[in-house]
Amino acid sequence: MDLLTLFFRTILIYAIVFFTLRIMGKREIGKLSVFDLVISIMIAEIAVFVLEDIKKPLLDGILPMATLVVVQLTIAFVSLKNEKLRRLFEGKPSPIIQNGKLNRKEMKRQLYNLDDLLLQLRENKVTNLADVEFALLESSGKLTVVEKKQETEPPGEKPPSFRYEGLPLPLIMDGKVQDENLAKLGQTRFWLKSQLQDKGVKDFKDVFFCSIDHRGRWFIDKKR
Repeated sequence: MDLLTLFFRTILIYAIVFFTLRIMGKREIGKLSVFDLVISIMIAEIAVFVLEDIKKPLLDGILPMATLVVVQLTIAFVSLKNEKLRRLFEGKPSPIIQNGKLNRKEMKRQLYNLDDLLLQLRENKVTNLADVEFALLESSGKLTVVEKKQETEPPGEKPPSFRYEGLPLPLIMDGKVQDENLAKLGQTRFWLKSQLQDKGVKDFKDVFFCSIDHRGRWFIDKKR
């Protein structure tokens, strides 16, 4: 009898949770705001609580779920009319790259490191930081990327002094030289320092991030 009761309770709770999430709105899981995610987790926890103890009346689970749905729908409706409230619950995009420059202050505030940035750029099919004009970290955690307009290379430009095919290589990250990537280019720290000095950079420690692609295009973001 207990197994049969558990079976029917499971089916019922599944249906309730399913329709509850449908009522809350159609959003992809990856696009949920922090507020929506908290509500979803709480509903899931309540469902587990009801299933764990079949002696608990179903109302002990249904009532809190209904309360959360009402709270979520109320805040969602009010947020449509009130931008400040919407920003409070939904958050706002964080500019990680502005005008082709890394926004280190915002990266630090969001606990967002260079590895995170490079990973999400690759997910957006962008392999070179030098190609990015703007990058916004959305409240859902997704990265929105606006690339620079493609510029034709000036005639007579000198080819790079190395042979390399592949993704752009980070040569300096957080002020630290990536010797392994230098070795892939067949170059040394002396060569890197010489190249940076030609571009107005005196020391490795003055650079937050530096990379180069197979065409010899540099991206240098200085510490500020």
